Amino acid sequence: MPTDRPTVPELVEAVREFMENEVQPNLEGSVAFHTRVAVNVLRIVERELANGEALRAGEREGLASLLGRDGDLDDLANDLIKGIRGGELNVDTPGLADHLRATVMAKLAIDNPRYKSYQRALEQDA
Repeated sequence: MPTDRPTVPELVEAVREFMENEVQPNLEGSVAFHTRVAVNVLRIVERELANGEALRAGEREGLASLLGRDGDLDDLANDLIKGIRGGELNVDTPGLADHLRATVMAKLAIDNPRYKSYQRALEQDA
């Protein structure tokens, strides 16, 4: 258990809950809309803080396996892009489609887990 309280995730959650429960209900028009957007951004930040590191580690491991070499995430992702652009990697490359799907699903889990296509894909995977 962290000894430095509140933690960053707790601070973000407190701000989001305050804006969502105390501020937003008292606003109208464009300010209410922009506050709703800000609340949604804070939800993304909460999910990123909770799961982002693990999801990036999974993406890096998937890329390392796919490309057959180790490296940092940015370098591996750039090599994937170059391989696809150059034609060395394509839809027939073993593991490529699975890796791309897993990466997109991981990003959607943080960015927009209520996205209908994401929800359908989760149901299909269950």
